[in-house]
Amino acid sequence: MREGIHPEYRKVVFLDTSSDYKFLSGSTKSSSETIEWEDGNTYPLIRVEISSASHPFYTGKQKADKAGGRVDRFKKKYNLS
Repeated sequence: MREGIHPEYRKVVFLDTSSDYKFLSGSTKSSSETIEWEDGNTYPLIRVEISSASHPFYTGKQKADKAGGRVDRFKKKYNLS
């Protein structure tokens, strides 16, 4: 690999702001915020809005469209059989 053209790859902590879930992973993202992790080391902190702890698909709280397609919804709306 050529020197000086690749971003620095390091361990960072991602914090899901909606559920306060934290996980340690490798990334090239950088941040001025830091946090002390469970292993006693300090890592850069990256705040994210959604992760597997808060995403509806992973939590099982997703909405399922059980009304059917457009025609079924139209018929239900206007009481057609």
